[in-house]
Amino acid sequence: MKNLFLFCRSGYEKDCAAEIQQRAAELNVGGFVKTNVNDAYVIYQCFEEDGADTLAKDLALSSLVFARQMFAAGELLSDLPEQDRVSPVVAALSELSKCGDLRVETPDTNEAKELSAFCRKFTVPLRQGLKKSGALLNADNDRRPIIHVCFIAPGKAYAGYSLSSNSSPHFMGIPRLKMATDAPSRSSLKLDEAFGVFLTKEEQETRCRSGLNAVDLGACPGGWTYQLVRRGMMVAAIDNGPMDPKLMETGQVKHYRADGFRFEPPRKNIYWLVCDMVEKPARVAELMEAWAINGWFKEAIFNLKLPMKSRYKEVSTILETMSTILTENEIDFKMQCKHLYHDRDEVTVHLWLFPEKGVSYA
Repeated sequence: MKNLFLFCRSGYEKDCAAEIQQRAAELNVGGFVKTNVNDAYVIYQCFEEDGADTLAKDLALSSLVFARQMFAAGELLSDLPEQDRVSPVVAALSELSKCGDLRVETPDTNEAKELSAFCRKFTVPLRQGLKKSGALLNADNDRRPIIHVCFIAPGKAYAGYSLSSNSSPHFMGIPRLKMATDAPSRSSLKLDEAFGVFLTKEEQETRCRSGLNAVDLGACPGGWTYQLVRRGMMVAAIDNGPMDPKLMETGQVKHYRADGFRFEPPRKNIYWLVCDMVEKPARVAELMEAWAINGWFKEAIFNLKLPMKSRYKEVSTILETMSTILTENEIDFKMQCKHLYHDRDEVTVHLWLFPEKGVSYA
């Protein structure tokens, strides 16, 4: 297949396009981008017939900042007949065999969402057709490729596949999280999503467990502190503003009325450092670098607010600078950055410093 279909947030098509253009070039997969503003998706059309297959296999979705999900696709299926839309889609997927799941999706726009009811109904006959052709297994299998059919408009769809080992587990790459009634703010969902994106369920059990110490810089009113507390952590909340009274009643939070850029933890056994301050992204990155160089945390999740233009370039420059500085200071680390569903004009970064022998964060 020669088209790579990438889901992204509406309004961020140029950023997603710039990123896939650069990353595909790094893998020597030539091609060009096709996209429109506010479509909430990007098409990277490869010059080689199997270019998208290469990208679906070798380009890690987790390494892309602005793409929520991606799949290799054939040419756009246009003017699908109302009396039989199944047959053309099954024919377009004839080269696939024994896939383990089917997702009939739309881009994340209000216009496309109007097709969601149709997609749900269409899934049933399409699944039957794909099983009959052998493209889809009779029973779901999460180790086999996933078939994607994305309707971008009535009667128009891209059909293809993603590898289960290199794909989001969610439809359209969007996790469905419920806002807790006692959470102090909706920003709470950002950290909740971040834990789910950057850590597996098994990793969360060991690295987000009860008893760990955490610091929340710019904590007021406590949206991110809430997520740390509900996981059983002890939290130092840093902010000159007031904290949610219910959080303070848990006994797990100590509020320091201080500037997050000047605060120094009195104890150095901090496991999680989180930060969602409204500040220039370069300044926040420098703060994270300083904490890392001082060895004041083990893992960090922080947001970088985005400029109005050249957002991908700005993010890339900041992450490259951080990597250079941490490497120069002989810090072994892993860093990942994503434009999460619950982010708006910002991206979320996970920074994991590999531990020194004998150091305890309990």
